[in-house]
Amino acid sequence: MKIRFSHVLAVGIVAGVAGWMWTGTFMAGGMADSPDGTPPPAQRAQEAAEKPFRVAVREIMSQPRRSILVIRGRTEADARVEVRAETGGRVAERPVREGQRIARGDVLCVLDKGAREAKVLEAKAQLAQAELDYTAATQLNEKGFTAQTRVAALKAAMDAATARLEEEQLELSRTVIKAPISGVIESPMVSTGTVLAVGGVCATIIDADPVLAIGQVSERDVGKLELGQDAEVELVTGGSATGKIRYIAPAADPATRTFRVEIVMENKDGSILDGITATARVPLKEERAHKLSSGVLTLNDAGTLGVRAVGENNRVVFHPVAVLGGDTDGLWVSGLPDTVRLIVTGQDYVTDGQTVEPVTTMAGAAQ
Repeated sequence: MKIRFSHVLAVGIVAGVAGWMWTGTFMAGGMADSPDGTPPPAQRAQEAAEKPFRVAVREIMSQPRRSILVIRGRTEADARVEVRAETGGRVAERPVREGQRIARGDVLCVLDKGAREAKVLEAKAQLAQAELDYTAATQLNEKGFTAQTRVAALKAAMDAATARLEEEQLELSRTVIKAPISGVIESPMVSTGTVLAVGGVCATIIDADPVLAIGQVSERDVGKLELGQDAEVELVTGGSATGKIRYIAPAADPATRTFRVEIVMENKDGSILDGITATARVPLKEERAHKLSSGVLTLNDAGTLGVRAVGENNRVVFHPVAVLGGDTDGLWVSGLPDTVRLIVTGQDYVTDGQTVEPVTTMAGAAQ
């Protein structure tokens, strides 16, 4: 009988299976064939869930920093006086002109004297007559020829005449209007021939030495300023000057909730004009702060800006921060402990109180 190849192959397979089963070695699906083998997927998933999340951290320390408070505003003359007439009359002379620098006491306007000189002469004559009557009555009283009451009445008349003369002389002096301060005459100025009433403006004087830089400071920053603090003032014209804070408003502007601040600067040559846009920079007190990359900032569930760090027992801690300023290589913030292990990678994937596996790195936050 002829043996077929298929029969031989079948007998060989049966013999091989029987021999393998006789050895007792077999592999169950999904199980490792050795202690060092790869665990099953389910086991690997469970181990991964139980293992702490790995984050990159860097230890940063606070550094001394001096902030600069910027105040934007304008310049303003230290004094601006409208010189007004104290008596009425026509302007007879105007010895000065607009833009002229004058000194205190210089004549600005001369009014027509009118009858004022005549009234002064009349008052002098009445005083002379009163003095004569009083002298004669005093001599007669000493000899017993007149009563003491008449002497007293003539004394009162003489005092009244003296007061009237002083009044008329004062009225006459008011026709010459003088500068109460030194400064520069501002345009416009009253013209010759104009009739000034009492209170009419003869001229306006601006005294710009010293000159002020005026600005408004927010209620958040006003507490950082003190009288006498130094300031560097830059003018829109290109010049600059140094000064000191001389005034901080005790109350806020009701409309803007800001506080007026005045910085006084020397201006002997008058180069700083009134009303120029100015920017003042005031160095504040030195404080401790941290410098870090803006990329590590995050928000908590309440929307508060801050950073996440690793605290005790490798638990995540959220620290709110306030941004103080920044430059090309990072931001300055306050609100952190002196030394903090800052999470620089993975901070958006962990929550407060979560246990993590910190991995120290030298890259991430700029310090």
